[in-house]
Order: sequence, then C-alpha cells, then structure tokens
Amino acid sequence: MGKYLSVIIGAVVALLGLWGLMGWWSDFLLVLRGSIPAMLIFGGIIAVIAGVSELKDGLASKKEEKK
Repeated sequence: MGKYLSVIIGAVVALLGLWGLMGWWSDFLLVLRGSIPAMLIFGGIIAVIAGVSELKDGLASKKEEKK
C-alpha cells in the first residue's frame, strides 16, 4: 500500500508544481535569470579549485618520481 501511496502523492505534488509554474511563470523566469549568474560564479570557483588541486597533485607526484 505504501508504494501506491507514494506514487499518488508524487503525482499530486508534481501537478501542483506544474500548476504553480504556469501561474507564476514570469516570477519563475525572474528567479531563473537572477540565479544563473550566481550558479556560473560558483561553478567557476569550483572549477578553479579543482584545477589548482589537480596541479598541486601533479607537482607532488613529479617530486615523488624524482626521489
């Protein structure tokens, strides 16, 4: 019974979300336009941190090979 209940609740929540999206489309687009630059900034910071970490690991492995 729990499986069916979760499917029904999931469908109801999805329909409510779709209804809300249609009703507040302009507000959704405003939030989306405001969040895209923030996501790009955070994604860029994460990419820089990952690149620096990879460079450090590469330099450390080269130092180990020389020993």
